[in-house]
Amino acid sequence: MSLNPSTRSSTGPAAEPAAKPARVARSLQKGQHTRAVILEAALGLASHMGLEGLSIGALADVTKMSKSGVFAHFGSREELQIAVVMEYHAKFEEEVFYTAIREPRGLPRLRALFERWVRRVSVEIDSGCIYISGAVEFDDRPGPVRDALVAMVKAWHAALHKAIVLAQQEGHLHADADVEQILFELHGLILSLHHDARFMRKPGALDRAGVGFERTIQFYATEAGLQAEAALNAPKSTPPKSAAKSSRS
Repeated sequence: MSLNPSTRSSTGPAAEPAAKPARVARSLQKGQHTRAVILEAALGLASHMGLEGLSIGALADVTKMSKSGVFAHFGSREELQIAVVMEYHAKFEEEVFYTAIREPRGLPRLRALFERWVRRVSVEIDSGCIYISGAVEFDDRPGPVRDALVAMVKAWHAALHKAIVLAQQEGHLHADADVEQILFELHGLILSLHHDARFMRKPGALDRAGVGFERTIQFYATEAGLQAEAALNAPKSTPPKSAAKSSRS
């Protein structure tokens, strides 16, 4: 009788160890799925009620789970809040950053970043931006949640800062333009948009943000930058049929 495990019957005792990794994998997948469901519900609650409105009990009610079941995935309210901040940032990156950086370096990419940022805010008018609401909740409350919020906002600002610097290097913005000032003005437009659209419910806030961006660009942009944008947005003309025929002949 061979002692090689590969020759043993799959129905015998030797099959038991092989089955354990599969059960562990299924258990991990189920746990990850459950955590994702809880996190999605937590993100929805935080968008409407703020990070401080999150609690294990509220999540248990929304997800129809036991408090102990929710607690098993997030050991504390603080851990839950930090997880929500990171999840929000991941979605923000996917919707705003990763789509915008497909555009050419310079003004086209900077414009794409801002326009997708505005689009994100427009979707959040009836819910809320965790970056902005979190800043109000935790501006004077040091701790891990505030640190997580600050880190995420700094990461986004760093991406914008890099886009502005690249626009300068491409010759699309004046070389002596203050990068931090441009970043400040763009962020200020977003804060004003969120305030007027969400809190004041002013009509036309989205259009005003767009006008503000155009004025900022016109002030800092070079002629080469404006021409690059115009060329990118110009409709592509098709060659006349006669020219097409001659090129094939």
